[in-house]
Amino acid sequence: MSFDRSVKIAPSILASDFANFGAECAAVEAQGADWIHVDVMDGHFVPNITFGPATCAAIRPHIKGVMDVHLMIAPVDPYIAEFAKAGADILTAHVEAGPHIHRTLQAIRAEGMRPGVALNPGTPAEAVAHVLDLVDLVCVMTVNPGFGGQKFIDMSDKIATLRRMIGDRDVHIEIDGGVDPKTAPGVVKAGADVLVAGSAVFKGGSVSDPAPYGQNIRAIREAAQGTWV
Repeated sequence: MSFDRSVKIAPSILASDFANFGAECAAVEAQGADWIHVDVMDGHFVPNITFGPATCAAIRPHIKGVMDVHLMIAPVDPYIAEFAKAGADILTAHVEAGPHIHRTLQAIRAEGMRPGVALNPGTPAEAVAHVLDLVDLVCVMTVNPGFGGQKFIDMSDKIATLRRMIGDRDVHIEIDGGVDPKTAPGVVKAGADVLVAGSAVFKGGSVSDPAPYGQNIRAIREAAQGTWV
């Protein structure tokens, strides 16, 4: 994974066909996805239960590029090694998930993964000020975590603040929640470069008819790049 700030589209498999995860991952990659985003939820930190390390391990052989795993769980530390074994490239933990985010990020790096830190909509950018030298990615939630298909919450000011805080560090700003061709330009203009999209990518397509995935990915990318500065 070399670093660059070009716009990257990371489809969330939360919006895919659960019976065909491997094929869905391969299909969206073939249609232009840059990363595959996996939303892990525990029914405790967020009000939903989704996937665990076993799912990540099962889909890993079907993913040629980056597997971007977003942990919406608490606690995080007991599961870090398992997600490393499952093949996660990036492992993101929420700053709100525990009292020792610095230690958690160190542990993720020690397991050979790239650490990310996530911020809920109500959490200020300043909450990650003292860990920016430990991370490869900051994920800004633009919905309250737990379910796909929610309405986008404008976090442009927070994104811009993070962009200034990050400075010349090689740190991605990822946006997760409600990303589509209408919302993508604003977040990219504010400083984001990784766009997680679920229903906006998977709508209208299937493993047997993946062309709409490509059309949806291109629509988001083109809208975002139209305001890229």
